Amino acid sequence: MKTFKDLQFIPHPLSSSEYDHGIQARLLFDNGYSVSVVKGPHTYGGKDGLYELAVFKDGEIHYDNSVANGDVRGYLTEQEVSELITEVENFTK
Repeated sequence: MKTFKDLQFIPHPLSSSEYDHGIQARLLFDNGYSVSVVKGPHTYGGKDGLYELAVFKDGEIHYDNSVANGDVRGYLTEQEVSELITEVENFTK
């Protein structure tokens, strides 16, 4: 099972020297789902040092699942991110 410690953060692709979009990490699972975890000044909770998680299926953002519940999930601690990663990793194909 993957956890927060498996995330390898890089500068967010929209970051530039003029505008900070924070950091991003992605994990892809064998079930066709993946997660994107971000933290930055414009993410839900980023200003408080917390993370935002989005669920993807087959490379497309996917809101219709128990983790996303219709949106991205924000204001997450490292532990909460780990719990959600495990939940997505256990989704059936």
